[in-house]
Parts: sequence; C-alpha cells; structure tokens
Amino acid sequence: MAAAMSGAVDLAGLAQPQRPPQEQPPAGPGGIRPVVAVGEADFEAEVLQRSMQVPVIVSIGAAEYPQSVQLDATLESAAVAAAGRWVLATVDIHNAPRIAQAFGVQSVPTVLAVAAGRPVDAFAGVISEAELDQWISGILDATAGQLSGPPPAEGEEPARDPRLVAAEDLMDAGDLPGSIQAYENILAEEPGNEEAGAAVRQLRFLVRAQDVPGDAVDAADAAPGDVDKQLRAADAQLLAQQPDAAFGRLIAVVRTGAPEDKATARARLLELFDLFDPAEEHVIRARRDLANALY
Repeated sequence: MAAAMSGAVDLAGLAQPQRPPQEQPPAGPGGIRPVVAVGEADFEAEVLQRSMQVPVIVSIGAAEYPQSVQLDATLESAAVAAAGRWVLATVDIHNAPRIAQAFGVQSVPTVLAVAAGRPVDAFAGVISEAELDQWISGILDATAGQLSGPPPAEGEEPARDPRLVAAEDLMDAGDLPGSIQAYENILAEEPGNEEAGAAVRQLRFLVRAQDVPGDAVDAADAAPGDVDKQLRAADAQLLAQQPDAAFGRLIAVVRTGAPEDKATARARLLELFDLFDPAEEHVIRARRDLANALY
C-alpha cells in the first residue's frame, strides 16, 4: 500500500448502516453504476460487495479541495469510458469520516483500489492522466480472472470467461489437443474451475475413445481375462451411450480379476464416473455395485 495508508485496514465496522444512504444516480446495464457517491450506510453494498464483481476505485476527498475536484473529474471520465470494468466510488471525508479512518487516510485526495472486499493499492494526491491510466490498468491486470464480473442485464445471458470461450472454439474447430491444453492452462491458474476440469475429463475421454477399434467389444467378450481389452470395450460402450454396459464390464473385472487388474479397472471406473453428474441413477447404481464387488 502507498504511504497514504497507515496501519491495519479494518473495514468490518463499516458493514452496518450508520446513516441513510445518499441519493445515487440510476444504474446502467447489469446494475453497474460507473460512478457512485458512497456514505457509511451503503459502503458495504457499493464497495465491499461490488468489489466481488469488479474492482472499485474509492476516491476520498472533499469539495473544498481543488485537487479532489480535479481528480474526481478525471476518474469519473475514466470510469464512464470503462463501461463497467471497474467502478468509481467517491467519498466525502466530512460526511463519512469512518471510511477514511478505516483506510488510515492521512491526506486528501486519497485513492484506493478495492477488490474481493480488500484494499489492494492506493496513492495520495493528484497524478497525471497517463499515470492514472497505468495505475488502473495495473489494478485490472492484477485482478483479472479473480472476480465474478458484472451481473448480466435483464434478459441477457451471463458473460462467459473469455478463456473458456477460446477453449471451446478450439474444440469446435476440431483441435481437441489444443482445447485440452487451453483448459489445462485455466486449471493451472485456477485449480478450482469446475467447468474447465469437467471439460478436460470429457475431452481426454473423447480423444482416447476415438482411437478404440470398431471390434473392441467383440474382442473383449472373446478374452474376458484381458483387462486392456475390457478397458477399450468400456470406452467404446460409453462412447455409444451405453453407460450401464460399460460400468458393468469393468465391475466384473473388479469382482473376478487378478489383484492388479482389479486396481486398474477400479481406477478407470472412477475416472468414468467423473464424466457424469454423481446424482444420475446409473452412476449411483454402478457405485453401489462397485462397493459390493470390492467388499
């Protein structure tokens, strides 16, 4: 944090309304107002909660300071031009002294960036427009992919993560290895991304199953003790939309196969289960049959 902030920043005390909210300008598409005047009563909603969606730039100043007026005018123009990528929240230090106190503000104007409910950077005084643009760009870069984004306007579909869209485009173009890599790149940045994780599992299965020979099921039926043939046949049956047959084939290996083959079949079964919603009936049934086969 810049020198404008001192000590620990404790925003918890501002979560409860202390005075009636100030009158606000009308919301734009998606409910995002590019510029909002904030008091202590609406600080939680307009700054902390909004910063879960997009970065909020908080300008703390006062009308009697020409530097504050000048800086707010520059910030307002930039916020409007940003079209919802970030929000400007202006705070009058006289009307909301507890906000300034919470941020440890020592001079006005002071500008802070808040993301995911926490301050991430700040500066005091007036800087050039070029420096301001660079500072805001740095905030956007630092928070890219970490916030939920603005809510969709009424009647509009939610905005999609452009990384996911790019990965889907590769898949639609038939570049399955490229699509898998794109999804894996997302997971490297965001291990908990469920959509990317599910896509990687589905695509890896599809790539593997497409290489299974057309007679895989007949070959496996003729050699019940060959675990590799059973794996290939299960892939072929699942690709043919026959999950019960695929699961049953591998459960049979778990039930009667050699110890090493049992472990191989069980691992593949768990991998195939992950391709489905765990609440689907055939998955629940197969998991129950697998447990019976194991114990």
